[in-house]
Amino acid sequence: MKHISKETISQMDKIEKLNLINSCTGFKSANLIATKSIEGNTNVAIFSSVTHLGSSPSLIGFIVRPTTVPRDTYKNIMETGYFTVNHITVDMIADAHHTSANYDSGISEFDKTNLEEEYKEGFNIPFVKGSPVQLYCKFVNEYIIKENDTIHIIASIEHIFFDEALEHKDGWLQLDKGNIVALNGVDGYFLPKLIDRFQPAKQNISTKSFKRDKE
Repeated sequence: MKHISKETISQMDKIEKLNLINSCTGFKSANLIATKSIEGNTNVAIFSSVTHLGSSPSLIGFIVRPTTVPRDTYKNIMETGYFTVNHITVDMIADAHHTSANYDSGISEFDKTNLEEEYKEGFNIPFVKGSPVQLYCKFVNEYIIKENDTIHIIASIEHIFFDEALEHKDGWLQLDKGNIVALNGVDGYFLPKLIDRFQPAKQNISTKSFKRDKE
């Protein structure tokens, strides 16, 4: 196996280092976070850092880069307290990736792509039309990561909307049925497929498969 030390990494070209470090940790979620400012300007941006933090209460987190430059997603969440998380499908990847372009503050990525705003009755924050899993989230807290000045946003899941075809009887959502993609690095999009699903592990008992044990 190839070996690269911390010292070698520090001397790498910026893009080469970015690609290596962003990809070596494994596959990540691919989501579009949509927000709206108090003036009514919408924003949508791709994030690969949305993670589950707990189910009771239902919490998620994601990382915002340093606010030394305008960050509309962060600004809008601080103003309104709400945002939506929208899973990205195969058909969305080019437009979703384009939301990472550095547009001036106040310019909506919805206007620069084929992504469409979707409003549900009783909700003022837009969802992304066509996303098979959509979360309506409320800001709870933020933590500054002092080592690199990024911000860990903590939010509660207030509402969940999803394509019923994804749902199993036990509540599990099988995301590959919705052609939902994952990210490898910052620009590699993959289409995961279910290999197996396992029952809860127990001491001294062989792991049991939901799929194989039913066959």
